[in-house]
Amino acid sequence: MTALLVLAKAPVPGLVKTRLCPPLEPAEAADLAAAALLDSLDAASAVPGATPVAVLTGDPTRAARGPEVRAVLGSVRVIPQRGDGLGARIAAAHTDAASLLPGRPTLQIGMDTPQVTAAALADAAAHLTRVDAVLGLAVDGGWWALGLRDPAAAALVADVPTSRDDTGARTLAALRAAGLQVHLLPELSDVDTIDDALTVAALAPGTRFATAVRWLPVPAGRR
Repeated sequence: MTALLVLAKAPVPGLVKTRLCPPLEPAEAADLAAAALLDSLDAASAVPGATPVAVLTGDPTRAARGPEVRAVLGSVRVIPQRGDGLGARIAAAHTDAASLLPGRPTLQIGMDTPQVTAAALADAAAHLTRVDAVLGLAVDGGWWALGLRDPAAAALVADVPTSRDDTGARTLAALRAAGLQVHLLPELSDVDTIDDALTVAALAPGTRFATAVRWLPVPAGRR
């Protein structure tokens, strides 16, 4: 049994995926974020033996695709994000999930990899029966997944600088420096720019995210 965390921001126009603007308008970027969040929660909810937990910041009553987002959030456990800075919020997410679901390993993703599948998450969770941690590095130098057999170990990454091209390497180094045995998951692209969105949509054509991308007014030469 695993606590499967989705660290998420309510997809409110103007507050999410701002690096997509331009070429997108804030409402279009928020719609993509909503689609990515829904796909991520679907994948987490489909993992056998896992309990999905949305670790949320922002106001879902103002979200793009509001009724659907609120309905899906209503079907999973929801806890608020807390902490000053992303590293602190990540560490707190694991701590709070462990309080909510004691005795379970934690596996955390974000809402930037809508191509992730339930099978990939199940495989990551299975590795936590054999190693101390799993880490999925991202193409841009960050990471897309962090799993810990002991959720308290998330404190090791609280001070790792985030949103840098060496965040993933620094996170891996922090885990290994504490003596943790780490299994590396397959590398994935996360969605920060419009080119990222096109790449990820092509990898997962059956997702809500890919459908949303197909409706965007993106120049043909970038598709």
